[in-house]
Amino acid sequence: MVAPRNLGNDGGRLRDEENAKEEEDDSPTTKKPAGAKFDGRFPLTRWEFAVALGVFVFFSTGLFCIYSTMPAAEYGRIRLPRTISDLRMLKSVDQLATFANDYPAQFIMGYCSTYIFMQTFMIPGTIFMSLLAGALFGVVRGLFLVVFNATAGASSCYFLSKLIGRPLVSWLWPEKLRLFQAEISKRREKLLNYMLFLRITPTLPNLFINLASPIVDIPFHVFFLATLLGLIPASYITVRAGLALGDLKSVKDLYDFKTLSVLFLIGSISILPTLLKRKRTYE
Repeated sequence: MVAPRNLGNDGGRLRDEENAKEEEDDSPTTKKPAGAKFDGRFPLTRWEFAVALGVFVFFSTGLFCIYSTMPAAEYGRIRLPRTISDLRMLKSVDQLATFANDYPAQFIMGYCSTYIFMQTFMIPGTIFMSLLAGALFGVVRGLFLVVFNATAGASSCYFLSKLIGRPLVSWLWPEKLRLFQAEISKRREKLLNYMLFLRITPTLPNLFINLASPIVDIPFHVFFLATLLGLIPASYITVRAGLALGDLKSVKDLYDFKTLSVLFLIGSISILPTLLKRKRTYE
């Protein structure tokens, strides 16, 4: 005779298994898929938030130490430009130009650290720093400074996102992240060409590319090369515009239809090998 099943014990076992599964899903060490949605709560755990805060404090301390090496009398001249009007004012009274000539090493260190800090922590305003580089250093030196700092800041943002960025990006842009991952998966063989296209053209914001790249498993060497080379055309346009601030009414004037067309043309050339290979495959 078969013994009757103990429904009470079975029901309790099922509830225990469900609770264990929920705890596992909520664990901060569980790797959630890209594009996973969150239930309205702040996406970072206490540990992740502590790491982000620690990195921010570390960068801020370094920035403070660099600025503390500058002569005390020069602090009044230092002002970060936030608008085109600020840039014109700084250039017209030669505040930063004089400081850059008198203390070139301190100025370069301050400029680079500020740019990388803003790029790492996604603080708006780096475009004004790029315009400032053109106004103070000219096209060649200004372009080198901007590309160097933009690449360093983007790389720093990449590693910060690799450490704690997955829940934050999945919370902010779940659908965009899912689509980005699908596009990356289809272009693994020619990933550098595709990343160059994204960097050269304004198809996706650079902020999103910096944060999402480590989450969708884009290798750092591909990310670095695409950033270093892909930012040159747009940086050249911005730095060159810094030489003629009087003709610039707003940031939107930097990227008119003609400029965007040129960028998309250059970007299309970068993905041409991918398109030709796909055509041969179909044939």
